[in-house]
Amino acid sequence: MIVACLKWVDQRPEPDAHGVIASPDSRFAGVSAADRAALEWALRSRDVIGGEVVAITAGPVAADVVLRDALAAGADRSIRLDLSFGESSAVVGAAIAGVAGGARQIWCGDYSSDRGTGSVPAFIAASLGIAQALGLVRVTFDAKAVDALRRLDGGRRERLSVAGPAVLSVEGSTAMLRRAPLRALLAAADIEVVQPPAVAQPSSSSGAYRAYRPRPRALAAPAGTTALQRVKALTGGDSASSARADPVVLDPAAAADRMLAALREWSYLPPT
Repeated sequence: MIVACLKWVDQRPEPDAHGVIASPDSRFAGVSAADRAALEWALRSRDVIGGEVVAITAGPVAADVVLRDALAAGADRSIRLDLSFGESSAVVGAAIAGVAGGARQIWCGDYSSDRGTGSVPAFIAASLGIAQALGLVRVTFDAKAVDALRRLDGGRRERLSVAGPAVLSVEGSTAMLRRAPLRALLAAADIEVVQPPAVAQPSSSSGAYRAYRPRPRALAAPAGTTALQRVKALTGGDSASSARADPVVLDPAAAADRMLAALREWSYLPPT
């Protein structure tokens, strides 16, 4: 089984004064580009390794439209978790894990259109005890594994080979969902509705959850008495004060040390 997780959200969210987004307006509801890419990768994976694609969403009966579109695009089955809109990521992740156990791959989008935290894939992986590969910007398949390129902080990339069960989160630019034929759009499709068991909410004593942000670098203030001089100092526009690269000739060991030192200075590598 290959799972594609789709989040039913308002494509034009309007939070209230407290930052709370109400239930989606059915006229503008749908899924994000990242979730559509996740469904496309699930379908492509089925074409390579076989099996069936199960599309899953959480929400009220109005969210069925998301699953009907997924079935029209080629999904084999669909499951709607009967949850109210606005449930926490922990509850949604545990509910998805309850019906996705034993899946070979679980594909998710790495963001949603309602300014969500993107933490549901992590909760799914934690509930099932499987690996998670997030921030994927390129995906290829071979006979035994999924080869992917993952986005890291600081403009870096990481190559992954995912052979076992895993949760894979992709960006929307990685794939475009195939067009569903008219016959499939008009065909009646059965949607399985599951009432997930109650999941205890994390206690407030455990602390608030927030997205991880790397520590900012401390930089010295730019030199200059006027705004123009400070801008030139920051951008290197002042030819008199801007640094220029000087060619050096080093043996291999010294050259490697020089490059590593520069990467640490630019925060591409952790400090020693």
